[in-house]
Amino acid sequence: MTTKEKNTFIKNVYYMLAYAFRSLKLDEYEDLAGEDFEHIHDLFAVILAKGIARQVKQGLYREYLGRTEDLTTVRGKIELQGTLRNKMGRRQRISCEYDELSENNLHNQVLKTTSMILLRHGEFSEDHRAGLRKVMLYFSDVDEIGPAEIRWDAIRFQRSNISYRFLLSICRLVLDGMLITTDEGKRKLARFVDDQKMEKLYEKFILEYYKHEHPELSAGAPYITWALDDGFSDMLPAMHTDITLKQGRTVLIIDAKFYSSSMQQNFDKQSVRSGNLYQIFTYVKNKEAELASTPGSHSVSGMLLYAKTDEEIQPDGIYQMSGNQISVKTLDLDQPFEAIRSQLDGIAEAHFPKETTYV
Repeated sequence: MTTKEKNTFIKNVYYMLAYAFRSLKLDEYEDLAGEDFEHIHDLFAVILAKGIARQVKQGLYREYLGRTEDLTTVRGKIELQGTLRNKMGRRQRISCEYDELSENNLHNQVLKTTSMILLRHGEFSEDHRAGLRKVMLYFSDVDEIGPAEIRWDAIRFQRSNISYRFLLSICRLVLDGMLITTDEGKRKLARFVDDQKMEKLYEKFILEYYKHEHPELSAGAPYITWALDDGFSDMLPAMHTDITLKQGRTVLIIDAKFYSSSMQQNFDKQSVRSGNLYQIFTYVKNKEAELASTPGSHSVSGMLLYAKTDEEIQPDGIYQMSGNQISVKTLDLDQPFEAIRSQLDGIAEAHFPKETTYV
């Protein structure tokens, strides 16, 4: 990948984040669209620096944390065991348990931990490093924690800290998707986010793109019910779609795939990954059965939408299978975003032509 292609791809990660997390549409982030980033670390460093600076202006989130301390006067509740221990040691102190409003909570600890890892291990320009270092001055009373110790499921969002949701999502992308421990036990940051995390971002981007840019379509990620003869469904896996577009009784189910290698090879022949094809076919046929059981014309089709890789052959084809269309397409993320927009819009226009209505 050339430097220009790399900059284009990283910039498109910004656009993907912008759609996936509407927070990026705030004025503070608008100038990111015009920047060229040499490394993905640059992008995350700038987003965190800008986002944290904005949070500092609003005030860092604080919450009540339990403290136990030996004091000369009573504060909160007396902790009996500690107080007796002090008395036996002839120390004129009362052990007290109390709650204190503190910035040293999990939300801020995650922000500091991620920022410091980027500063120590990230590859980005000195200007971006300076911006991130500057906002860290406001975190002197906040502890760093080990990335493995972070309980992401323990982080709760409410009215007073909802502005942290996007920033902590970036932190998780960095810590879960990029942080590597070497054989020597040292930490380093990968040059890019791993495929599993990128696939989740890729899915969310496409879903949110259609929600925002095509309000005429009902875009969601619903579950599909198994078409069962006797209703017995014990131990059957849930069918949860990545993206489902619907207009009237016309339905397009999209499975978004982000792999370093999108094709499978059997001997000398390359083909679409069989598991992916079986999955989308199953989704389509079960949705088809659901609509067929109700009155009126309908149309159900499916699509595997792969992110383009460096492979010579890319997935591409339209197949008619048992009365339904299953297509396999590739989305090139190394092109200007307007071209990506054009392709996504083209998918909607091809499957939902304006003149077609079902009754």
